[in-house]
This record gives sequence, structure tokens and C-alpha cells, in this order.
Amino acid sequence: MNSRKLWVPVLLVVFGLFVVSCGSANKEAATAAIKVAEDSWNAVKAEVVKYIPDQAKGVEDAIKAAKENFDKGNFDAALASAKAIPDKVKELTTAAAAKKAELAKGWEELSGGLPNMLEAIKSRLDILSQSKKLPANLDKAKLEGAKGGYEAAAKMWDDAKAAFAGGNLADAMAKGKTVKEKAVEVMTALGMQVPAAAAPAPVPAPAPAPAPKG
Repeated sequence: MNSRKLWVPVLLVVFGLFVVSCGSANKEAATAAIKVAEDSWNAVKAEVVKYIPDQAKGVEDAIKAAKENFDKGNFDAALASAKAIPDKVKELTTAAAAKKAELAKGWEELSGGLPNMLEAIKSRLDILSQSKKLPANLDKAKLEGAKGGYEAAAKMWDDAKAAFAGGNLADAMAKGKTVKEKAVEVMTALGMQVPAAAAPAPVPAPAPAPAPKG
């Protein structure tokens, strides 16, 4: 009987050591997994934030959650969260690269046509400014408005090119699209032919209402 009583505390100590050992192993594994997750994210974070910023928050939140679980001693939960992050990072890296390629292609198309549009507008404005009589569809106020629109578009195009040179493709494209819209507006006001590639897409006609029954 005494022998059994002696074994009880011994077994409790052994069990306690086992639990501590497992907890220590899980803690080390979670620590390593969190580090791998952070390192993988930090390596691509700048590109992801630049091209798909709305998707970056998910990774930031996942890393934060893993750390919070770790701090609370929930090492299994921290490990599970952290282990899933590198795969998500790879996914976002691919998505960011695709967005970058899409923006680069869009910029190539814009920069291939917009300078010609702006040059054509400038040439037309120069001719009209020297003309003694304006076309029937154009008065002095409308001409001055077109000049202001052209000057704003030309300035923004310089800003767009600067953004592109600085590697900010998203900002360059946003500015470039605004320049295109303004150029189309000015060309239309001046009665110029808008290039087909720059013309806004036609709005589809609404479907006819169904005939009443009976």
C-alpha cells in the first residue's frame, strides 16, 4: 500500500514533465513557423502592397493572430495559423505579378496613343487661336475652355510619366486614364475626330419591354 502511495507522486511528476516537454516542443515549432511566415511576407510585402493592397491586410491579420495566440500560450493554434501563411504569400505574389503585368500592358497602350492625341489637340488649338473666324460649332468661351482642358491634360500626362518612371504603375495608369478622358472631351469640343481606340465604349441599348399579355 505504501509502495502505491509512493508511485503516485512519481507518476504525476513524469506526466508533468511530459506535458512540459510537449508544450516546449509546440512552442519551438510555433516560434519557427511564425518566423518563416514573417520572413516570407517581408520578402514580398512591398510588391503586394503596391499592386494589390486590398489583399495584403489578410496576411497582416493572419500573422497578428498567430502572434496573439502564441502570447496567450495557445501554441497549437499559433502553429496552425502560421503554417498556412507562406502558401497564402505565394498566392499573393503570383496575383501581384499578374496585376503588375496587366498595368504594364495598359500603360504601353496608353503611352502609344495619348501623346499623339495631345499633339493633335495642341496643333488644332494653335490653328484656331490664329484664325480670324472660328468654326460655327465653336465660340471664344468654348475655345478657352478647350485650351484649359488641354493644359490640364498635358500637365497630368507629365505627372503620369513621372509616376511610371518612379515605378508606381497603378498611379501612372490612374492618371493616364484621366488624361485620356480629358483629351477625348477636348477633341469632342473642338469637333475633332477621336481615335477609335480612345473613343468610349457605346452604351448598349436597353432591352425592349415585353409585350403585354392578352
